[in-house]
Formats: sequence, structure tokens, C-alpha cells
Amino acid sequence: MTISRREFIRLMGLAGAAGILPGSVFSAARKPSDLYEIPRFGNVCLMHMTDSHAQLNPVYFREPSVNLGIGGAKGKAPHLVGNALLTHFGVDSNSIEAHAFTYLNFDQAAREYGRVGGFSHLASLVKRVRAERGDGNSLLMDGGDTWQGSGTAYWTRGEDMVGACNLLGVDVMTGHWEFTYLDKEVIANIGKFKGEFVAQNVGISDEALFDYKFADFEGFDEDMGLAFKPYTIKEVGGVRVAVIGQAFPYTPIANPGRFMPDWTFGIQDERMQSIVDEVRETEKPGLVVVISHNGMDVDLKMASRVTGIDAIFGGHTHDGVPAPSIVNNKGGKTLVTNAGSNGKFLGVMDLDVRNGKVQDFRYRLVPVFSNLLPADQQMQSYIDGVRAPYKKQLEEKLAVAEETLFRRGNFNGTFDQVICDALRKVNDAQISLSPGFRWGTTVLPGQDITMDNVMDQTGITYPETYRREMSGADIKAILEDVGDNLFNADPYYQQGGDMVRLGGLDYVCDPNQGFGKRISDMTLDNGTKVEAEKKYMVAGWATVGSQSPGRPIWDVVADYLRDKKTVKIEKLNTPKLVGVEGNPGISG
Repeated sequence: MTISRREFIRLMGLAGAAGILPGSVFSAARKPSDLYEIPRFGNVCLMHMTDSHAQLNPVYFREPSVNLGIGGAKGKAPHLVGNALLTHFGVDSNSIEAHAFTYLNFDQAAREYGRVGGFSHLASLVKRVRAERGDGNSLLMDGGDTWQGSGTAYWTRGEDMVGACNLLGVDVMTGHWEFTYLDKEVIANIGKFKGEFVAQNVGISDEALFDYKFADFEGFDEDMGLAFKPYTIKEVGGVRVAVIGQAFPYTPIANPGRFMPDWTFGIQDERMQSIVDEVRETEKPGLVVVISHNGMDVDLKMASRVTGIDAIFGGHTHDGVPAPSIVNNKGGKTLVTNAGSNGKFLGVMDLDVRNGKVQDFRYRLVPVFSNLLPADQQMQSYIDGVRAPYKKQLEEKLAVAEETLFRRGNFNGTFDQVICDALRKVNDAQISLSPGFRWGTTVLPGQDITMDNVMDQTGITYPETYRREMSGADIKAILEDVGDNLFNADPYYQQGGDMVRLGGLDYVCDPNQGFGKRISDMTLDNGTKVEAEKKYMVAGWATVGSQSPGRPIWDVVADYLRDKKTVKIEKLNTPKLVGVEGNPGISG
């Protein structure tokens, strides 16, 4: 891949094999109206969205103030927050992009610039880019986590999002939370999807393969033992483009395996390499890309190991990264991107592909501000229609927020604390545990907290709550296990999600330590030390193993909010961190 002089200037400061593009591509003089002026370049335009989590309407979404990079990931994208991110990518601190990419001055900036995302506004942007590039010169890819994350997605089993993606014109997608519906529902939704669903790393177990219940499914490949098509070939701008799918590799570990009993997952580097080699040999594409739901750290490692991939368009970790990373490998270079979440961004990569290879590229991660983009009326009518049967329930006002309620961050968010406090209060527990999900929208101070907001935080297919005794040793083991998933030095052992959220319990965390040594000094809210042998009453939800017996978490949280009427966090149960001084992945 050659790089022009102009691009070289932008790439100065490239560091290491997984170096980041720190070019100053965001002018201090940029006005909001300039955001959507994306000059045409080259002959192939690839658009990328990911992790929209079923947010059909515009939302507020606060970026994290903690996204720690450990070991070799320290100081590199995506593990940069606040001013460190702005400085690294050359984003002016007073610009609209600074609000899009960071948590800084969030409340004031959110009120100034308004909500982000919304499929009707995203549709207007996609149509604009397509029109400017010309017919047949663009492709829209979806990295997954699209069918889950809202009340309507839960109640329609993701079908509302399939219809929205069909209207949006998604050409290719892969998945993660899509698999948390029943397998028969997944197959049915893919059948209704007008684009193509690809996943080279989702196989069929040996036992199921002999009598596979979805043998008539179009994507089934008996010879390779794959449940879905591994790749597709698209003609874009006169160039053959191969798009290979990489679904979330740890789905049956991070989510209940009972929903997909016949499917196997995994990173599958060797298969990926063999497919890339086969595609290049037999299909003769000018461009090979991967639409991935690995998470950015895993994508960076994969790019260093698998040769022949021109670009990886990644998702899962919700990182809004303004510019691609360039990874060197034995076969050349691979661009690695990640396009945020909640419909907040559209990645636009324009490439000059000639003589069978990439000559040059331009990339913009474009924020979708609903105040600056008109609503596409066809899409808005569809959204209004699918929400209509649930409108009264979703718009119920449960309480008023007295501070910003958000989720995103490695440890705890204020909306997470609301969920934890609700579990403790309603279930009369000493301690509460809530999963470190990265999805979930933001509520500004003074706004009503509606049932819609609660479903945005809790809308999963295994929402049941529990109340049970656990020993102090058991609780520590849970924290150590999740901590290793998050901070393991090898990205291939990071299984997704942030740290488990807690209510009623504080602790000390050293992310740089090894397994079993990161968590210490656990204490209850009253200062009492948690003892390994002692039993504690714990409430929680979203168990991955057997189904819990309690009510859905949204009913528990709704009851709590109706009783509270106003919400201000009395105590945020977040750990004391050690060993992270000077880490640019923590701020504020």
C-alpha cells in the first residue's frame, strides 16, 4: 500500500508496528456545517457503522473517562481519553468533534450540540455520501450489535432493526448480540435481511453437523462446517471487493450458550488466513477487508498475524477512533478502524484501488448530530410505526435525573449505580453485581428518566434477577475473573465488556497485576472488611449459566425509580486504582 506525500504528512509520528495516525485532521476553524463535507477521493467508498444497539432515535451518549491500556496497549488507540485523545489526533479542544470523541465538558456541550445518532439522520448522511460518490461506488457495512439494546428490539426479537437496516441499505453485516436471540430467530431475521450476513468463525458442532436443523439455510456450508457464509464479493467502483466476516469470538462465554447450542465460535486466525489466501487466489479482488466484531485490541493483534487484509472495520469495544491504526505484518500493512457505538458515527473510507491493490486512502469518522442532519422521512415513518405499539409504555416517566446518568467506562457509571442500588434496595441485599455492558444511553440532569431509558440499559434476552448468598472468596473470584478478561496483556484473552459494576462494595484494583492479584481490600459501604469465609447476601442479574428465578431487571429498576422520584447518586462504588498514574487512558 503506497501513501501519498499529503497522507505521509498526516501520518508523521507513526509509532511501532501498531502505530496510530496522529495527523491533525480536525481544523480548529471547522464549523458544524462543515462536518458533512467529505470530499470524494479514489474509486471505492466503504462506509462502516457498528454497535448501534437498536437505537432508532437520537440519543445522548457520553464517551468514557476511563479506557485503560495495559502493557503494550498503554498510550495507544483506543486507550486514550479526554485531552490525551484530542492531543494525539490533533482535535481542537473547542470543536464539535471534541464533544463527539470525548467526555469533556459533556453536559454543557450536549445541550449546545444536541443529540447524536438516530437512524433517520444516519440515513440522510448515508444517502448524501452515496449520492456524492455516484451509483455503484460505495458499500455500507454493519459490524453487528444492531438487533439488541432497546425495548422495541427486545419485544420484536430484533425484527425492528432488520427492517431499519434494510431501509438504510446495509450491504454486509456480522454479529454478536444478534446471537442472543434463539437460533431459529437469528436464522429467520437473516432471512429477512436484504444484505448478506458473513462470519468465517462461526462453525457447527460435530454432533449437530450430522443432522443440522438449519441445513436448508442459504449460508450453511457443509463442507467447511460453517453456519454462515464466510465472505462475499462485491463490485464497488469497478473493483472486486472481498468482505470477510468475523463475528464476536467469545459469544458462548460472554452470553448464554443455551441460545446457540449448535454453533461454535473463536478467533480462528488459521481459518482467516486460509480464507484470505483462497479469496486472493480464486476471486482476484482488488481489495480485501474484514468486517469484525472482535474488539479493537483483538483486531490489532489479528492484523499483525494474518496477512493479505487491506483493512479491518472493527466493533464491539465501542471505541470512537478518529483515524485508523496502521499495522505492519509480513505481507505489508493493514488499516484497523473502530467506529464507536449507538449510531453516533459513520466511518467513511475512500480508497484509490488500481492495478489490483490499494494505492492511497482517506478516512473520516463522521459524527451524526441530529440537529445538523435532516431526518429522512421514509426512515422516520418506519421508526414511528415500529415504536407505536409500545409508545405509551416506553414514554412512562419514572423519575427525574439530578445529575448525568451514563454507563460507559472501565469501572462504573452513574446509571450502572442506579441499577446496583435498585438491586440492593428492592431485593434487600448487602451487595449487588451488574454486568459491565458497554451499551446504554445517557440521561442529562433535569431530564425525565423514562422506561425507554431503562430498557436502553437492560434490554437483553436473559434479564432475570437473583438473590443468593456468596462468600467473600466467591465475590473476589468473580472480580478477578472479569478483571482478567478486561486487562489481560494478551488481547486474545480479553473476552469483552468492562468491569462488573458493584453496589455496596468498594475495593482496590491494580490492573497491571496478573490473574488473582488485581483485587484487594474489599470493604462494605460501612467500612467493614469483606472476609473470605463469611457469607453475604448478593443481588444481581444477567446470569450466563442457568436461568435465574427473579423478575426481569427492568421491572426492578422501574419500581425503584418510581419510588425515588428524583435520582442523585449518593455513593458511586468505584474502585481505588493503583499503578495507573500517568496512564492516558484515565482522566478526571
